[in-house]
Amino acid sequence: MCYDGSMDAEFGQKIAVIKQWLGTGSVNIFGLPMSGKDTVGVKLAETIGGKFLSSGLIIRANEELTRQHYTAEGELTPTNVFYEWVLPYFEKPELKDYPLVLSSIGRWMGEEDTVMERAQASGHPIKAAVILNVSEADVTERWRAASSLKDRGNRQDDEKPEVFQKRLQEFREKTAPVLLHYQALGLLVEVNGDASRDAVFADLVEKLYRYAISHAAN
Repeated sequence: MCYDGSMDAEFGQKIAVIKQWLGTGSVNIFGLPMSGKDTVGVKLAETIGGKFLSSGLIIRANEELTRQHYTAEGELTPTNVFYEWVLPYFEKPELKDYPLVLSSIGRWMGEEDTVMERAQASGHPIKAAVILNVSEADVTERWRAASSLKDRGNRQDDEKPEVFQKRLQEFREKTAPVLLHYQALGLLVEVNGDASRDAVFADLVEKLYRYAISHAAN
């Protein structure tokens, strides 16, 4: 196959469209545990020249600092603690002039409106919510593989199969309704997460590009 750089040019054009549409707004990425939210989120932030915020990373850092372990048994952080620990990040001066890529900011049904209000007030309105579609069977297999390789660090919520299953239950019961809310607002973008990392990222860019074109006036 002859390669003339046209694919790079097309990709760059799509990224330019996404950046222009997004401005200093936010894209909020959701998915089951082990679906690759942080991996694809970091890559998107780097590609568009934005900043990446992960609620999981923020919460685990604060748990370590305060020696409180809300998530050790697979349950989501209580809403009041989430508000205290995570939401102030929207107002950080060093993020002011950048688009934000969020990893599951507001996982519990009822948190989404407050998250959107804080994002809007800080100049980072949430312009799309992405769901990485991966089956529970596939993420469970990913968890088993990661556990055998011990490549997830010392995360307490990754240590036991029953805790991982609790995390899946929390997503079904508490986070899935959040996605329905974003869907009702016309903000939900569905991406195939059951592929290689490069393929998932390519699908994410393509879906955001199409979304950006259709919402360019918003």
